[in-house]
Amino acid sequence: MARDGLERYRNGTPHNAARSGEIAPLVLMPGDPLRAKHLAEKYLGSPRQFSGIRNMLGFTGEYRGKPLSVMGSGMGGPSMGIYSYELFAFYGVEAIVRIGTCGGLRPELEVGDLAFAMTASSDSRYAEQYGLHGSFSPCADYGLLERAVAAARERGYRHWVGNVFSSDHFSLYSALDPEEGWKKWASMGCAATDMESYALYCNAAYLGKKALALFTCSDSNLSHVEMSPLERQTALDHMFDVALSLA
Repeated sequence: MARDGLERYRNGTPHNAARSGEIAPLVLMPGDPLRAKHLAEKYLGSPRQFSGIRNMLGFTGEYRGKPLSVMGSGMGGPSMGIYSYELFAFYGVEAIVRIGTCGGLRPELEVGDLAFAMTASSDSRYAEQYGLHGSFSPCADYGLLERAVAAARERGYRHWVGNVFSSDHFSLYSALDPEEGWKKWASMGCAATDMESYALYCNAAYLGKKALALFTCSDSNLSHVEMSPLERQTALDHMFDVALSLA
């Protein structure tokens, strides 16, 4: 399927206007397309927009003399699933680093801390498409994870590494009582929650690619401290710094 797609979609896909060769082998992928624009304008040399379909902005530029792309993924596993699959399968992307925000579920992860998803647990049924007749637990690429954690440690950034709860439901809006929802995942060691990592890691595993999800904790389900919408777009420099170290 992927090989046929390389030929069929060499001039763009239904969700991405890029032509063959316009996207770098490494893509940094925030959920918010405006965060992608901010990152490209602030950190990339000579950024060029390659797509704006459905306002999902994507840019390619240079970072320390190497090509680097950044593109939004949207919210939730299905959106991440579509965009990351097309990047991996149709554009020759070898690695995607998700750079997003997460919710904190345990006291060891405070607002402003970095979190690294070693693996992603989920209430999603995304992996049913593989017909594995069991529970698939996708994980990060170890090389990317090792380098990213080392960068955070060298810079003195507070960080946490472990299993994240990647949910189809925004936990604060869940119809479930908290005791029946995120608190049970937290009791099993999941200190962070997001909505996209599971689909990204599944796609990378299926297509033989590399992926890493790293986050800034933007709000805590315990303390109820949270960043403002503006801070979610612009006050994430430690995360960006670590992600850029992987280029």
